[in-house]
Amino acid sequence: MVERTSEEGPGCRSNLMDLPLAGIAHSDETFTPRQQQVLTAALDLLVEQGDRLTMTSVARRASCSKETLYKWFGDRDGLLTATVQWQAAKVKAPHVDRYRLDAASLRTSIEQFARDLLGTIVGEVSVTLNRLAVTHAVGDEGGLGAIVLENGPLAIRKRLKPVLEAGRDARLLRFDSSEEAYRCFFGLVVRDVQIRLLLGEDIHPSEAEVGKEAARATEQFFAIYGARASN
Repeated sequence: MVERTSEEGPGCRSNLMDLPLAGIAHSDETFTPRQQQVLTAALDLLVEQGDRLTMTSVARRASCSKETLYKWFGDRDGLLTATVQWQAAKVKAPHVDRYRLDAASLRTSIEQFARDLLGTIVGEVSVTLNRLAVTHAVGDEGGLGAIVLENGPLAIRKRLKPVLEAGRDARLLRFDSSEEAYRCFFGLVVRDVQIRLLLGEDIHPSEAEVGKEAARATEQFFAIYGARASN
């Protein structure tokens, strides 16, 4: 039986805005500021404690009752799902106008996405989540490995593919498969950095270095898939 408490911590008292979030496909605007504070606390605990994270420890760190956590997220898996979604929300979907899309705005949007993607991946939180996901990937169907995969890499991929397809429709990009184009883009941006981090290499690129790498990857991507490259 799940233990719950009716006491609310400071700043965590439920109100009309505190709607249940379990089972909802979240966007970065879905969470209230207070929920964002709770999810940030959960991310901090994941870095410190790994998969020993509990609803009790999150409630204590966030000065929030377990009752409110259960109301918002449903259970521990729901909390983990929302936590991964909140982390992945740092890689924002580019906003482009399909009817007024030009080469400059498309390139700017893709480069910003590359910057967000690389900057998030090299962060300590993402490295911790990915390491935990790998340890749970085998023999844990529907567990943390699946949660991270579905709400991290796969969700992020879905944010850029429509932009790539818009670029193709505007005849600014040429490719047969947006999935193939995204995989190439991801490889150009991330290269071997993610595996080196997972294996423990101490890599801490500065914001300027991340920006430089994002610009390089974007330039290479357009060299491969830019419309003029196929003419």
